[in-house]
Amino acid sequence: MKLLSIVVPCYNEELSIPYFYDALSDVGSTLLKNQIEFEIIFVDDGSTDDTLAIIKKYMKQDSRIKYVSFSRNFGKEAAMFAGLENSAGDYVAIMDADLQDPPSLLPEMLEILEHEDYDMVATRRVNRVGEPRIRSFFAHHFYKLINRFIDFEIVDGARDYRLMKRTAVNAILSVREYNRFSKGIFGWIGFKTKWLEYENQKRVAGETKWSFIKLLRYSIEGITAYTTLPLTISLWIGMIMCIISIIGAVYVAVGTLISGQSGQGWASLVCIILFLGGVQLFGLGIVGEYLSKTYLESKRRPIYIIRESNILSSEKKPLGS
Repeated sequence: MKLLSIVVPCYNEELSIPYFYDALSDVGSTLLKNQIEFEIIFVDDGSTDDTLAIIKKYMKQDSRIKYVSFSRNFGKEAAMFAGLENSAGDYVAIMDADLQDPPSLLPEMLEILEHEDYDMVATRRVNRVGEPRIRSFFAHHFYKLINRFIDFEIVDGARDYRLMKRTAVNAILSVREYNRFSKGIFGWIGFKTKWLEYENQKRVAGETKWSFIKLLRYSIEGITAYTTLPLTISLWIGMIMCIISIIGAVYVAVGTLISGQSGQGWASLVCIILFLGGVQLFGLGIVGEYLSKTYLESKRRPIYIIRESNILSSEKKPLGS
């Protein structure tokens, strides 16, 4: 009988976990009928509420529940990586605890991997009903922007909710970047992927942990992780400004020789200086963003630190298996 590992990153999800467990238990009977056993790997990402206590409560009544608890909040990217690294299944799914990723799709996803020639089944939302319009606007244009600059596709509306064969999981685990952007990693590793579409689901309980600022930082992470085009843009802007300044200097010099008077207009000169200074700082900021990523990667810090777990190292599926 094959094993399915379900990785569930959790950060302050004490209200959502009971609903999630009930929904997944309902699906579990269908999985067993299809000769699929499953384990649930909750990754507590340094929660400050009773998330870990609730996980342990369910663990006492269900031996299929495993958990990994971080020493602090390392972020969802680290939580997903930890879940994958501690999984033992032939198939591995990643899904959120807030039921925005419907567990009811799991049997269909498994059916596809079992009987069709795919390595991954991924999900995407066909709409963003219930989400603030400004967030939806920027999210849509982020996908349009980043897909212009990279040599693989990040699907608009893509969720982290996906089911993968072990070969794909091992490929993801081989990418041990400290600055992680999983949507990019999923696309970069390749493999044949089938997409399932579904209507946007509201959180069953609690509040989203993704503010607009966090999403903006995450989008910058994605852009700088998979393309150096911003560096090229800053180079071209610098070259264009140099050419414009040379043309302007020639124009002023010729005008002075013809009229015999020096150019006037200190206010416009100040504006030009401020504009050029802004362009320079913009370029330095782009360089600094890439330099900071290199600096953090060079430290070779662990992606996460475990405070406690009930998963033995012998239970993990070794890389390449």
